[in-house]
Amino acid sequence: MIGPETQRHCLFSDKASQSFFSLLGIITLAVIIGNLLIPESSVFHISTFTVTLLGKYLCFALLALSVDVIWGYCGILSLGHGAFFALGGYAMGMYLMRQIGDRGVYGDPTLPDFMVFLNWQELPWFWFGLDQFWFAMLMVILIPGLLAFIFGWLAFRSRVTGVYLSIMTQALTYALLLAFFRNEMGFGGNNGLTDFKDILGFDLQSNTTRVTLFSLSAVLLATAYGLSYFILNSKFGRVIVAIRDAEARARFLGYKTEHYKVWLFVYSAILAAIAGALYVPQVGIINPGEFSPLNSIEIVVWVAVGGRGTLYGAIIGALLVNFAKTRFTGLFPEAWLFALGSLFVAVTILLPKGIAGILEKKRNKVTTNNKPSSQEQAS
Repeated sequence: MIGPETQRHCLFSDKASQSFFSLLGIITLAVIIGNLLIPESSVFHISTFTVTLLGKYLCFALLALSVDVIWGYCGILSLGHGAFFALGGYAMGMYLMRQIGDRGVYGDPTLPDFMVFLNWQELPWFWFGLDQFWFAMLMVILIPGLLAFIFGWLAFRSRVTGVYLSIMTQALTYALLLAFFRNEMGFGGNNGLTDFKDILGFDLQSNTTRVTLFSLSAVLLATAYGLSYFILNSKFGRVIVAIRDAEARARFLGYKTEHYKVWLFVYSAILAAIAGALYVPQVGIINPGEFSPLNSIEIVVWVAVGGRGTLYGAIIGALLVNFAKTRFTGLFPEAWLFALGSLFVAVTILLPKGIAGILEKKRNKVTTNNKPSSQEQAS
């Protein structure tokens, strides 16, 4: 089942990966030049609004990648990854709130505006340290990672699988949704955290900062793709695929499958949290709505449309579906959810391997056509 490989997978020899990195690099460079160097009067100028929108799409692509890692390669259908995304976003949002200082509506140098409004007398203990960027980034990774570890350890040791595990992940994100809606939790209640001013001293509204955040999103997406490719094509990754295909057999061969599943689940959750941390300064708000189970289900649709178990397919699906969402929610706001559901059903029935499956078929066809025949080789 996990036979020896005669050929190592190399990231830069993989055609799909080469295309992904090339296209991402070209788009990133074009956006930087189009926004900062080309004047607004030119037809080739890329507006700051467009830069922010593209940055948001890249955050969603990273989020979809995190789900593909755990679902496409390990067979764990998580309907709660929106929770890790939101926790990473809240950690970043708390840091950005601490940077406001006395520039808020009420002018309190320590307490955020919502705490002053609710007559809080002092800053809660879990807000301490979040005025430091390094500590906030540590929390972006530590809190979602720790939650994923505890949840995964309990679930996988109990051998909870299939639809039962999916329901548990959905219950997790719904419980967090209800908790963060409460004002007494100290996270801004249903309004969440907003009105951010700057990050690391740079104005969040400036073109340069927006382009920098977009570029950082592209770099981290590429890094996450490369790291995930390396992990999933290593011995660890081959065991993960074996667990997906026949967990009982992998366990019989002596592998502690729950350990592999826990650590991949933690890695996936951290990717989702990083996506959330990148998302918040670009959109300017984080609220409990990000915990909505519907959001987590939508992520699964992105991956299914793009093609799970490919990495690049999840990215394609996230970009295409969110572009369509941007366009069609303006034209047909009430019909969008029906269209999204119909798309998921159609892809499941007609394109079980998603868009990536179509691309793979075309690539194999081209390779077959270009391969010399036996007569040509003999001559």
